[in-house]
Amino acid sequence: MPKMKTNRAAAKRFSKTGTGKIKYKKRGLRHCLEHKSKDTKRNLGKTGYIDDTNHKMVAALIPYK
Repeated sequence: MPKMKTNRAAAKRFSKTGTGKIKYKKRGLRHCLEHKSKDTKRNLGKTGYIDDTNHKMVAALIPYK
């Protein structure tokens, strides 16, 4: 069997935690911030976690991470 290749675009966006969850940085905090509320901006700064429905697909993109 040949080695599996890591999807490099996915490797830059996702990482695995020690417990096996996949985390990512939320979108929407780059520009157009003046009309977003403080609560929204604060929550966008927090880490996001992939839900169970997409976990298998994303995990296949980053097999060695």
